[in-house]
Amino acid sequence: MRTLTAIGLALTLALAAGDGLAMGGSSPAPSSGATAPDSDYAKAEKAVNAKDFRGAIPLLEKIVASEPKHADAFNYLGYSHRKLGEKEKALAYYKKALEIEPNHLGANEYLGELYLEMGDLANAETRLSTLDKVCKTCEAARELREAVEKFKKTGKSS
Repeated sequence: MRTLTAIGLALTLALAAGDGLAMGGSSPAPSSGATAPDSDYAKAEKAVNAKDFRGAIPLLEKIVASEPKHADAFNYLGYSHRKLGEKEKALAYYKKALEIEPNHLGANEYLGELYLEMGDLANAETRLSTLDKVCKTCEAARELREAVEKFKKTGKSS
């Protein structure tokens, strides 16, 4: 019995750790589940984490073409385009991610950061309000709150 409990605990910890590896990850209830290391999503996530945004975009586009409800892929598309300076494309992809999953942690945080880059404090604070309702003390809420506070003091985004 202790062995089964230990196995269950180990699996729970492994799954929890997997969800927290990339901030682009989904809301508290991931829609896409675990991914195989050789999947397009895993490759795209690796590219994003390596700041290879141009390499990640075609993989992510392939994913959303076959899985139009993949909020995490839409979020990473938004993130990749934002990091390449393509704000309008980023905005559209973040909004698509939030249509699918309104409480998506990464999309709410990153959209808030994009709004700050665009000088739109009111919409950034709306994203922060959403995060505060979902997870007031989580990393996404903390980071966006810090960015909003910095913007209020300096008038500049991070």
